[in-house]
Amino acid sequence: MIELPAPFPFFGGKRKVTSLVWSRFGTIRNYVEPFAGSLAVLLERPLPFSGVETVNDADGLICNFWRALKNAPDQVADFADWSVNENDLHARHAWLVERKDSLQARLEGDPDFYDPKIAGWWVWGMACWIGSGFCSGDGPWRIVEVEGIRKLVHLGSAGRGVNRQLVHLGDAGQGVNRKRDNHRQALFDYFQALADRLRHVRVCCGDWSRVMGDTPMLDHGNGFSPAGVFLDPPYSDRAFRQGDLYRIDDEKVAHAVREWAIAHGYNPHYRIALCGYDGEHTMPKSWECIQGASGQGYGAQSKNGYGNANRERIWFSPHCERQRGLFDRLNDEDGDDLPLQERTLVFAAR
Repeated sequence: MIELPAPFPFFGGKRKVTSLVWSRFGTIRNYVEPFAGSLAVLLERPLPFSGVETVNDADGLICNFWRALKNAPDQVADFADWSVNENDLHARHAWLVERKDSLQARLEGDPDFYDPKIAGWWVWGMACWIGSGFCSGDGPWRIVEVEGIRKLVHLGSAGRGVNRQLVHLGDAGQGVNRKRDNHRQALFDYFQALADRLRHVRVCCGDWSRVMGDTPMLDHGNGFSPAGVFLDPPYSDRAFRQGDLYRIDDEKVAHAVREWAIAHGYNPHYRIALCGYDGEHTMPKSWECIQGASGQGYGAQSKNGYGNANRERIWFSPHCERQRGLFDRLNDEDGDDLPLQERTLVFAAR
């Protein structure tokens, strides 16, 4: 299996915990990710599998990238293949911000619509931009005037922009590890590999609740049960993260997502994972809680400079598969297995 990380950095990404998630989901016939982001969990799903996969994001730029990559990987790669240049970065940033609202409306209204130019320029900019807030609309660059301090381009990784994210797709030192003049072909191969993985994935754009109904998720007549649901909403505790990590940033969303998870957690047709901060969600005792330590990247730093170490949590619903071992203890009186409700696992944002 070829490793397929997302070609752009995503703050709060869950790539480090994908093996944990899939060990709890086990063999499922349907997978739903209503807050898609970098698709870290989907892209690390163990192969082979069968069934339906549905992803969604309220951010049109993210949704457009995955749709365009799925349908036109060569076109997206062509627009993304550009050297790192600060002037181009700010010009394209302004161009993208000017179009993002109309883009989202078209994506929500037409499930087949995508724009490869916007996708390519966006992923190129994401790879070049330092920190968070690219195309948030609240940043320092406008069409008419400059406001505040301009962002610097990312000049690390030999100044290769999106090419710094390439994975090894060839044999005997080919692919990204070959000579510099082959980076373009490696980029095209990489995007084609991602497109192949996404071929049968339904990519939706809009409010998270649009893909959460029983009919599209379970569809008992077609045997799409059990359903694995990975919930990674914008965290509601803004005091412990930067304010521009999410373009759609409504703290009420996390609470609504928690209520949905609790309401459906009893159902044996669902295996649910809910992400959040310690103290953000009060979950039933029947849910398993995993404690983790997040990485200290841009997204892990709060506005006051304090890191989020040890605050990350993932809650798993009762019907997720459990793994016994060091984290379980026996009741000495009757021998019944009692799960330790809070377990520790160190993981890091991508």
